[in-house]
Amino acid sequence: MNAQLKKGVLDMCVLSQLKVRDQYGYELTEKISRSMSIATGTLYPILKRLKDEKLVETYLKESSDGPARKYYHLTEKGYDAEKAARKQWHEFVRQVEKILEENDDE
Repeated sequence: MNAQLKKGVLDMCVLSQLKVRDQYGYELTEKISRSMSIATGTLYPILKRLKDEKLVETYLKESSDGPARKYYHLTEKGYDAEKAARKQWHEFVRQVEKILEENDDE
């Protein structure tokens, strides 16, 4: 998949995953990597930015497998952002599909 296409949707993918449940960074990477190829460190700058924008909050949770993990949790603003991003995405896809269908007729 084109890197530029991925870059434009990763925020929405992260917010969507966190809408389901709180997760830690590596867990998010593993989950999203099942559908699209992303490098291990790709999500951490996104998570930092989402935290800076107050779309997510973090908390530490003890782990039986090692040190405590930093979990990410959607804020109310994050839920709103996910909903808006999803709406914008569907509208964008509809517009692109319309253009592609017009070109199929030629």
